[in-house]
Amino acid sequence: MHVNGVNLGNWLVLEKWMNPALFEGTTAEDEYYLPRQLSKEVYEARIKIHRSEYITERDFTRIKSWGMDAVRIPVPYFVFGDREPFIGCIPELDKAFNWAEKYELQILLDLHTAPDGQNGSDNGGICGVCKWAQEPDEVEFELSVLERLAERYGSRKGLWGIEILNEPVLEGMWAVMDIQKRYPPAEPAKAEGSKPNTTAFIRQFYLDAYDRIRKFMSEEKYVVFHDAFELTAWKDFMREEKYKNVVLDTHQYLMMAELMGCEQTVEGYVKYVEDHFAKDIEEMQNYFPVICGEWCLFNSLACGCDTHGGQSVLNGVAGAEEESLSAEQKKEIYNKVAKAQLAAWNKGSGHFYWSYKLLVDTVNENGWIGWDSWDLGRCMDFGWFVNGK
Repeated sequence: MHVNGVNLGNWLVLEKWMNPALFEGTTAEDEYYLPRQLSKEVYEARIKIHRSEYITERDFTRIKSWGMDAVRIPVPYFVFGDREPFIGCIPELDKAFNWAEKYELQILLDLHTAPDGQNGSDNGGICGVCKWAQEPDEVEFELSVLERLAERYGSRKGLWGIEILNEPVLEGMWAVMDIQKRYPPAEPAKAEGSKPNTTAFIRQFYLDAYDRIRKFMSEEKYVVFHDAFELTAWKDFMREEKYKNVVLDTHQYLMMAELMGCEQTVEGYVKYVEDHFAKDIEEMQNYFPVICGEWCLFNSLACGCDTHGGQSVLNGVAGAEEESLSAEQKKEIYNKVAKAQLAAWNKGSGHFYWSYKLLVDTVNENGWIGWDSWDLGRCMDFGWFVNGK
């Protein structure tokens, strides 16, 4: 098994930095507050137009033309439309499966958010709040969403697998990222009691989720679990005979390497990728097929300034005012880090780039120089990313 794909980020789960215009006229920093600051009519119109335009049939043909074989689709906990004031997105997913099957792509469905947050970041749906694990009714709700996704799509030809939960945070990453400083809660009262998930809780949740998903999804489809940012901590997990086709997902970014002290040079990045990413993936591949479900070429060197671990204009971190590198210099940096990263992912069972597209104007909007590398389309157009099997 080897998968070569891309994430359809910011389509069904919004991240403000990927498309700031969607949040215009509000002070919302995340998807939770957007419908609470817009009228119902404006919110619904905005979301429906966004979803219909952001990803279309044409995008599936483009992804196929790049030689890719899969897409990872982040979906929200309100995917079934049963959590006011949010709008469900089953019609979009149904279309995606039809497109995928028509163009021979596979879909990894990724449950990306949880009510009251599993990580406290914008991509978890609500900034600065991480309380989901402490709310048994909401834990059960999340399991029911997985079960219903498996029931609806479990026998579809286009389904590659279902990912249980995106990026639940444990104590280590909660501290390293300084989550509530980086993603301040809009309502401190709502964030009260927020804390990282425990390892024991996440392990049990994964075991329960496996059973609920497998009830409706046949054994040849994959059940994927995220490493909770502790890649080598899962050697004793799901060793029993009953667990079939389980895949371990790890997310590895150069910006996280920078946070861990990686030198911001091409040599520094390549060495870090080889010494850490590649080594750990190779080790864990002995226990599970390992995929790198999120990665990209983004790094501070190509931005021309220290981004402090990928913090953007929206985090209040000033970006570079003007390009300090030529197009050729940028291409050389990206080619080298792409080659090193692809070699690392190929020690495992494949990868999904984050992300397919980005609606940030890196030319006219100040401070976004270098952020175009999050957009796979631009990377391909510029020859930064040489597609690798």
